[in-house]
Amino acid sequence: MDDRKTTYRITDLQDSERPRERLAALGAGSLSTAELLAILLRVGVAGENAVQVGQRLLKEFGSITGLYRAPFGEVCNQRGVGQAKAAQIKAAIELGNRMTMEKSTSRPVINSPEDAAALVRFEMSLLEQEELRSLLLDTRNRVIASQIIYRGSLNSSHIRVGELFRDAIRISAAALIVVHNHPSGDPTPSPEDIAVTRAIIQAGNLLDVKVLDHLIIGNGQFVSLKERGLGFQ
Repeated sequence: MDDRKTTYRITDLQDSERPRERLAALGAGSLSTAELLAILLRVGVAGENAVQVGQRLLKEFGSITGLYRAPFGEVCNQRGVGQAKAAQIKAAIELGNRMTMEKSTSRPVINSPEDAAALVRFEMSLLEQEELRSLLLDTRNRVIASQIIYRGSLNSSHIRVGELFRDAIRISAAALIVVHNHPSGDPTPSPEDIAVTRAIIQAGNLLDVKVLDHLIIGNGQFVSLKERGLGFQ
């Protein structure tokens, strides 16, 4: 006798437990990541409904970030996925990424480390290598430009601090915020991160461009070196 679970369609769930109905009633923000994936998957497989397939994908790849980073073919080969569903998942995550970048073009005002992190956290948490960026601000702390300075391991002997301030001086930015990511997902500052921060602050003092903060982006979290008093007097 086949003892596999027989519940493998969302329609087998009660109305109050179905992701689409819950989204319509409560909003997308009330759904778990697995439930959002279930809406994209639509149906499950024998023994698993779509929510359970979503949970399995998150476990297999570690997180939604891991699912985004995974090669397309690897996602396709997961039981219950295939090319069409893998494409839908990849496209949905990329749309979220582009929405974040679109918001960052509207000259937002930075009043806190959280404001700055919100502009880049989604995109930079997905990067597979370290990337150093700067957010250039005017006298009202409005973002007037964002630039990628460096890709690769963050090392003070490799980074040319002058490049960090070149565009800031060219467009007469009053201040900047430095941001880089840790692909490991752990945003804990390293001694090298602190040394780089000190060097950047010293250069900013000489060039009359205030360095407001240095943020490190991890997987769904960030650290403000300014808040922790690391590299800042």
